[in-house]
Amino acid sequence: METKTQHGYLVLADISGYTSYLAGTELAHSQEVLTELLELLLRRLTPTLTLSKLEGDAVFAYAPEARFSRGEVLLELVEATYVAFRDRLEGIRRRTTCACNACREIPKLDLKFLTHHGEYFVQSVSGIHELVGTDVNLAHRLLKNHVAEATGWRAYALFTEAGLKRMGLSLEGAHVQPEAYEHLGEVQTHTLNLHARYDAITEARRVFLPAEEADLVLTHDFAAPPPVVWDWLNDPYKRTQWMVDRAWSVTARPGGRTGAGARNHCAHGKDTTHETILDWRPFDYVTVEQRPGNLIMTETVQLEPLPDGRGTRVNTHIKVPTGLPAFLNRPLVTLIVTRIGRYKNDEVFANLARLMAEEQAAVETAELTAAATGTPITG
Repeated sequence: METKTQHGYLVLADISGYTSYLAGTELAHSQEVLTELLELLLRRLTPTLTLSKLEGDAVFAYAPEARFSRGEVLLELVEATYVAFRDRLEGIRRRTTCACNACREIPKLDLKFLTHHGEYFVQSVSGIHELVGTDVNLAHRLLKNHVAEATGWRAYALFTEAGLKRMGLSLEGAHVQPEAYEHLGEVQTHTLNLHARYDAITEARRVFLPAEEADLVLTHDFAAPPPVVWDWLNDPYKRTQWMVDRAWSVTARPGGRTGAGARNHCAHGKDTTHETILDWRPFDYVTVEQRPGNLIMTETVQLEPLPDGRGTRVNTHIKVPTGLPAFLNRPLVTLIVTRIGRYKNDEVFANLARLMAEEQAAVETAELTAAATGTPITG
């Protein structure tokens, strides 16, 4: 079988402290805990990433370049997975009534991520497929680093400079240090403290418009996983493609990232809309305030994974205070949003579904071509 070199992201999610946890606890219970945590990581990381293999207490996954047109989605995936992991640890601890060591020692477990970008190829031997290559070796060698010694952090997300460059990101406040490995040389790393990010994410003020308080509620299902749908809903360049006669652009990104306080601008003919993000919970929901003309519109867009594990339900809740009674305001808002403004209606969402399907088909074609020819995917 001929193998071709591919280019993409290599991601390791490693459960910290598991070796010592296993050594001092009952095997049966500790394995139950590990299984639950690994299943959580797999649900969160795939199918956006492709599972290469489970490595004891770690998940090794990868994604060809074409799968992430906006690199920030990969960082959001890492952070959202860590939040879910920490929440699950707390949930296991709270629900257990067992007094065994395995249950008492759960708080000692944590999680770290290592992300690199480089070359790899898929080797197939006796029906077993495995990623190999120098960059694959480097990604694994990065598990042995000096971040904890230098910072004291137990949970972190480490990105190589090559990974960040491809993602198009500059991590404000990251710990920067070189790591050197025999035969592989020196690599510059940029690391975020996931404990600090967890605290910032969970303590941030929540702004969520529930359906019962909205003037307009829209529900649409899409045949794509939440991270893909999230990117299409929030990336200004992609929004311009599926919204009718609208051109979105970035106005401000505090700290260089998308989040609460970030602002966007939309040109719609002679009219303009200014948008401010009020609450940003990647792959869960986003709440924004929009000012089209003299109106003030609050919108929460919530994502729910469908039972098939690959699809996503999008619930859109919109409120526009006009001073009118609810029985008059709600049909008026529906008319303004879906018919007059054509902001979000069935035609617009059908356009979004078509573009997502076309992108997925193009990504699959590009991945197959890259695998067959070894040509890097640059789009």
